[in-house]
Amino acid sequence: MKKLLDDPAQAVTDSLRGFGLAHADQISVHTEPNFVTRAGGTPAGQVAVISGGGSGHEPLHAGFVGAGMLDAAVPGEVFTSPTPDQVLAAVQAADAGAGVLLIVKNYTGDVLNFETAAELAEAEGIEVASVLVNDDVAVEDSLYTAGRRGVAGTLVVEKVAGAAAARGASLAEVAALAERVVAGVRSMGVALTACTVPHVGRPSFDLADDEVEIGIGIHGEPGRQRVQAAGASDITRRLVDSVLDDIDLAAGARVLLFVNGMGGTPASELYVVYGVARQMLADQGVEVVRSLVGSYVTSLEMQGVSVTVAVLDDELLELWDAPVRTPALTW
Repeated sequence: MKKLLDDPAQAVTDSLRGFGLAHADQISVHTEPNFVTRAGGTPAGQVAVISGGGSGHEPLHAGFVGAGMLDAAVPGEVFTSPTPDQVLAAVQAADAGAGVLLIVKNYTGDVLNFETAAELAEAEGIEVASVLVNDDVAVEDSLYTAGRRGVAGTLVVEKVAGAAAARGASLAEVAALAERVVAGVRSMGVALTACTVPHVGRPSFDLADDEVEIGIGIHGEPGRQRVQAAGASDITRRLVDSVLDDIDLAAGARVLLFVNGMGGTPASELYVVYGVARQMLADQGVEVVRSLVGSYVTSLEMQGVSVTVAVLDDELLELWDAPVRTPALTW
């Protein structure tokens, strides 16, 4: 294993320390327990939007803490859910009097620990709502979840919810908008190589040089099928076809097309995939009105890509376009 680490057991703590130093104007890193808040805290009277999950997916989630997006993020150990006390501490720190929305990816540990934290917070008088993200069309169940997994579509949910909170929406309104995004977002991914969890020290699965894994999760979970490696067009068609088979897009539908790198994929290759996916949507009469290309929801150093399609109505488009200033996403 070759990684730029000192002690694999301290990988998350050391990374958070550097992250906090690099972006002190935007975020604050808290330890014992670990969580991240926006610098200066949530504006008074504004709904706080919080997400989190296992580390190893950077910049998700801490990279999206800041004005117009998340008010706090809770990083667990690598590919491991944060504990309830971490989530509770983040809720307590971020609450600004208007309630807290928890955005939770559909993994068993995340669901249980965020639910426990929500119950503890409510016992303290903090109003909490939760939204479950399950955009992965690859499988219904995996080793980590009951039902579909939450993957790159989580970014879209966080952006819309954060923008809604920033414009003064109530907790119920922010939650409803987040649920609307969840209902209209789908993702599918592929791995060209496995990733190596630092404290494990070996790849999470084995792939032959001439194989790719279609439908992987962001923790290196098994995919839908293992197939012969092929060109970008063939692989992209498999991903986009799976997404289109799962979402009802009428001709003229307006969408965000998000091509996401898994951590070890060059930007040049992501744009090859984007070009193929964009043409496929055009052939279906679907209008791509917004685009995002880059490595935002990763799986350590995995080579691979995911394709996310999110339906945008007028209100969701306005919220997507709303100003955002975070370490990893700014406009």
